[in-house]
Amino acid sequence: MSAARRNDVTTRPTTVPVEEFLATVTKERRLADARKIIAIMRRVTGVEPVMSGASVIGFGSYHYRYATGHEGDTPVVGLSPRSAAMSVYGLYNAYDPDPRFEKLGPHKVGKSCLYITRFDAVDQDLFETFVREAWDRQGSPC
Repeated sequence: MSAARRNDVTTRPTTVPVEEFLATVTKERRLADARKIIAIMRRVTGVEPVMSGASVIGFGSYHYRYATGHEGDTPVVGLSPRSAAMSVYGLYNAYDPDPRFEKLGPHKVGKSCLYITRFDAVDQDLFETFVREAWDRQGSPC
């Protein structure tokens, strides 16, 4: 399967209930962090989360199209409670990094992903600001 096709499958909404997925998270701290982040994203977006692929809890949807012609749909913001860290999607852009991330607290970043090991160690007000700004950039869900 091509990388483009694989990405389409991993971000496609599913009918799996979010709570059913959360029941598979075995690390207590990771589950507690996921629930806190979900509460913030739910409050900011005003929408209920849906599973996107097998492991991403997504809020809203937006359509993207690259210069290569590849296009698809992905959550506006989302998270995945991975064993090593919380992966948070939609807040960080390595191509246009926001200097305020330096004030967030302990985290790592990828090209478009924010990794948080301990959610209680980050500035949750600033985190919520990043969620709000990401949501506002994309507008309401498709």
